[in-house]
Amino acid sequence: SYYFKFLELFPTVHHMASASEDQVLKAWQGLGYYSRARNLHATARMVVKNYNGKFPETFAELLKLKGIGPYTAAAIASFCHNEKTPVIDGNVMRVLARLHGMHEPVDSAEGIKKMKQLAAESLDPKEPGIYNQAIMEFGAMHCTPHQPKCSSCPFAVDCVALRSDTVNVLPIKGKKTQVKDVWFYYFFITLGPNVYMKRRNAEGIWKGLHDFPCTESDMPMKDKSVIEDFLTQNKLASQAVVHDISEEYVHILSHRKIRAKFIEIKTTKAWKTAPDGTFKAQIADIEKYGVPRLIDKYLKSKGLV
Repeated sequence: SYYFKFLELFPTVHHMASASEDQVLKAWQGLGYYSRARNLHATARMVVKNYNGKFPETFAELLKLKGIGPYTAAAIASFCHNEKTPVIDGNVMRVLARLHGMHEPVDSAEGIKKMKQLAAESLDPKEPGIYNQAIMEFGAMHCTPHQPKCSSCPFAVDCVALRSDTVNVLPIKGKKTQVKDVWFYYFFITLGPNVYMKRRNAEGIWKGLHDFPCTESDMPMKDKSVIEDFLTQNKLASQAVVHDISEEYVHILSHRKIRAKFIEIKTTKAWKTAPDGTFKAQIADIEKYGVPRLIDKYLKSKGLV
């Protein structure tokens, strides 16, 4: 559904390039990994400005585009233009690591170097695009992470992992990123028909999206304490009334587990000391702003979107 919505909103690279970042982020809302939306937008503008709207065709030129790394550049160059460059994704790494009995961690400097060498040596120079698609598909459908179909594998005789009974060990990866718990206390501050929103301009999660003024913490805090601190620091204590405190919302990202609460506050006077990036938005228009899924979930619970 997102694909068709994007085609409708941005039918050509010129439409994407001329759109605002807010429009692109709003269309992307709900997909996560918002840096990809910003990169997509930046790359569209680069293609229009530097390549006259024609997408580059070579691995070297594709690498210049924002958000396109070696894997994507190799895939586009070989699939679309049959350039002799190997694609290395998780499926390819698994096939090659098992076939050659590679015990270096595939995400280490040494492992990456060796994997590039194996991938280059294995590449079919006559049909690099078809070969790359084939090995990726073989890893996805046959040489799978769990319960690979070794008994019917055409490479069984040559597979070092099968001979050494290390199929379930390879490929070896380094330590996984630990998921850290963080606590977000959002303040949904209303002034008549308006609510105070905040655009996230700092580097980090959800850059360019909108949420609400927030207190972030590495540990849980008591509702009363976090509310008193926020109201005092922002000089709202004398003019604000706490209307509601939500249940905890849990939102999991690749490296964080966000535990969020939404504190609804009603005020009768304009917020004169609002933090940078904070602005008044009409509640009736709140659907126009690109927000993270966590915020969207809360707004839906309130019947606002």
